[in-house]
Amino acid sequence: MKLTASLAHHADPQLYLQLGELIASTGADRFASQMLRLVDAQVPIHRLEISEWTLDPRQASVSRIRLLGTAGVQPQRPSPQTLRHPLLQSIMQMDDPLLIEFKAPLDAQRAHQCHLVSCSGDRRWMICFHRLPEQRAFSLTELSQLKSLSDTLLPLVEHHGQLLDQGLPRRAGAALDDIQVGSLRCAFNERLAQEGAKLSSREQEVCIGLLTGATVAQMAQKLSVKNSSIETYLKRATAKLGVSGRHGLAKWMAGA
Repeated sequence: MKLTASLAHHADPQLYLQLGELIASTGADRFASQMLRLVDAQVPIHRLEISEWTLDPRQASVSRIRLLGTAGVQPQRPSPQTLRHPLLQSIMQMDDPLLIEFKAPLDAQRAHQCHLVSCSGDRRWMICFHRLPEQRAFSLTELSQLKSLSDTLLPLVEHHGQLLDQGLPRRAGAALDDIQVGSLRCAFNERLAQEGAKLSSREQEVCIGLLTGATVAQMAQKLSVKNSSIETYLKRATAKLGVSGRHGLAKWMAGA
């Protein structure tokens, strides 16, 4: 899984906070809302739907559609349960992530839509972004941004679906910051175990802090060290993980 170019070219710590919250929310009810918040900050949308499709290759049809989450303004009419030919055929034959756009007819109430789709075997994971009919259609630049986001979002959707399959919902009722940091810490440790990587406690603390949106100065104040020490901890940690800098750390973490 990759952190997208559109994310990597921003230095806004808030963007890393949103990414950290999204990663931490996989398997939870708020996952779709966190994704809407992150995407809307990049490309304005008013709604998204996340679903998992199971295909029947023998019948060239969809045998099951499971809704994994929705967020935003409710549509005035239900979304179609299947995509019409030849789009369905394209989805069934796809080998790489796919982007499909629908433009709302001038005389209809349907929203402009953009679909991101990924595949594995007979499974498809889809994110549908909506924009109100009275608003302009997605521009080519916006479509490119959404396509680049697929490298980060679609693998997280698959992971979200797997957690739902396991029946392991994230706990609710605690403060969001506590859930976010605690879940991200667990995910970070799991990622370290998967890679067989070992970091010092200070290196781990700096990585988790930066992933949740803290600045170098804030981490330095929290740990009572100089800014240069935080940079050193980060450099050591990313070297052990085989990546470079804060952007590389976010890429690595998005693979959790």
